[in-house]
Amino acid sequence: MDIKEIQNLIKFVAKSGASEVKLEMEDVKITIKTGKEDKKGESTTYVQQIPMGSAPVAQAPAPAVAAEPIAAPAADENSKYITIKSPIIGTFYRKPSPDKPVFVEVGKTIKEGDVLCVIEAMKLFNEIESEVSGKIVKILVDDSSPVEFDQPLFLVDPS
Repeated sequence: MDIKEIQNLIKFVAKSGASEVKLEMEDVKITIKTGKEDKKGESTTYVQQIPMGSAPVAQAPAPAVAAEPIAAPAADENSKYITIKSPIIGTFYRKPSPDKPVFVEVGKTIKEGDVLCVIEAMKLFNEIESEVSGKIVKILVDDSSPVEFDQPLFLVDPS
C-alpha cells in the first residue's frame, strides 16, 4: 500500500463519519481515528474488503468501518494447532525484563500454567499463562510490539 492510497483512505474515513477504522494486511496495519465519537451508545459495524491496489469505494456513512483481510490458505495448515490469543490490549514482551532470557522459544514444550509472555497495559505488566499443553510452533508477534485484544500470539501443537 503506497502513501497515495493511505491518503485516499484517510479522506474516505473522514468523509464517512466513522470515528475509527482498522485495516490489517500481510505487511501493513493501519488505524485511523477521526476524533468523532458516536454519543448514542449504539454502533453498527460494517466489514468491507479493500483489495490491494485499488482505491476505496465510497459507501453510506456508518458509525464504524472495519476492513479485514480474507484468511490465507496457510490457515488450513495451521488448523491442527491451537492459537493462544491476547486477553488484553497492550505491549507484548517475550522477556520479563531486558536482561532476562525469553519465556519461550519455538520448539519449547509448555504445560498449562507456564508463563508465555508479558503484556504491558497502563504501566502494569500482566503475565500471560498458557491454558494448554504442547509445543510452541510459531511466535506470531515481534517483541515490544503493540497487540490488540484477541490477537493471535502463539501457535501451539497440542500433540
